Amino acid sequence: MSATGSSEFAFSDGNIEHRVFRTGRGPGVVIMHELPGMTKACTAFAEEVARAFTVFLPLMFGEPGDYAPLRSLARLCIGREFRLFAQGGGSPIADWLRALCRKVHQQCGGPGVGVIGMCLTGNFAISLMADPSVLAPVASQPSLPLGMSRRSRAALAITPAEMSTATARAGSGVTLLGLRFSDDRLCPRERFATLRQAFGPAFAEIEIDSSKGNRWGIRPNAHSVLTDDFVDESGHPTREARDAVLAFLREKLAR
Repeated sequence: MSATGSSEFAFSDGNIEHRVFRTGRGPGVVIMHELPGMTKACTAFAEEVARAFTVFLPLMFGEPGDYAPLRSLARLCIGREFRLFAQGGGSPIADWLRALCRKVHQQCGGPGVGVIGMCLTGNFAISLMADPSVLAPVASQPSLPLGMSRRSRAALAITPAEMSTATARAGSGVTLLGLRFSDDRLCPRERFATLRQAFGPAFAEIEIDSSKGNRWGIRPNAHSVLTDDFVDESGHPTREARDAVLAFLREKLAR
């Protein structure tokens, strides 16, 4: 199986083109891989989602199977599709992802699509919430903008226009699901505080205890809830978080 899919296509919008892998059946879900690349842990998660949904996994950098965080970060820093340090967002890749979501909705039908962003792509789930095609946005450890200042830690890296439309959609019933580890410095608690303030009860959060001495032995610098730090054991908080994501998608995307 290549990446997660039995099929692959190139999708273009504007001057951006990327390969997209597709697998599964049912309502559409776009999964955006995180910084290390389209890793085996990422494709394993996508395959689990594909048991009930049609998964679209865009390859935004690197190659399938890559685990190259430093090389990928260097490429992203000099590229033009991602704006890693911009507190107000505006990454061109977000427009490309919105166009992909509309295509997925057209192909799969149903009331809308789900989106799952992780790490550097976690914030894009919030940006995509502004598009009418998106009904089930999931932001797992959203890490943009990079930076350790107080302002950076609280920022969301989305444009004012995206925020305005996303909060309006929240007011009309769209829920944002967020996931993070309690001691994650890449996705600081201030960021989730901003989300609570912006979205109120429309922000459903799952925070997993990663403090020193936690009962599950989760490392203090744990970051990737659904992939690298995921433990597939009954009762484990990351397993419960993944199951909550799947339940959220089923609830929001039921035909």
